[in-house]
Amino acid sequence: MASALAASTAVCSSPVASASASSARRLRAVPPSRGIRYQALRADSGFAGNRRGGGRGASVVCAVQGQDTSIQVPEVTKSTWQSLVMESELPVLVEYWATWCGPCKMIDPVVGKLSKEYEGKLKCYKLNTDENPDIASQYGVRSIPTMMIFKNGEKKDAVIGAVPESTLIASIEKFVER
Repeated sequence: MASALAASTAVCSSPVASASASSARRLRAVPPSRGIRYQALRADSGFAGNRRGGGRGASVVCAVQGQDTSIQVPEVTKSTWQSLVMESELPVLVEYWATWCGPCKMIDPVVGKLSKEYEGKLKCYKLNTDENPDIASQYGVRSIPTMMIFKNGEKKDAVIGAVPESTLIASIEKFVER
């Protein structure tokens, strides 16, 4: 019965969850899902605990297959800065970020969403401050994430930190043609 249940439902599981008959009974209470398919991924994050995947230190990460919910923001570098940002006809929002920055990872989907919403009115790029420190220091970036708006080749506004979407919208609306 447990194998028939596993074939008909799409749930994330770990060795701990399927170890006992009582957990199999609990799984039967979960209604089958037909909309989203999940694939269990092993979390290789190096946290303390049992590294073999069992026990209290084990964790399971689930990923949605076939759906990319985030919009990728194109990168700008020192070599493309002049043409993409300074010579742009539209206002440009530049997200200063780094791969190790947690708040940068939080704000990135928001910037991606705004780039889609303001398509044709605003261009959005992200600049890795570790790979392009000279541009970051030229514009006085001391904390990341920092979002700057440029219009006609000039820095117009800056927002520092992982702020709510409404804060970015208020800043963008000052410089976007209606």
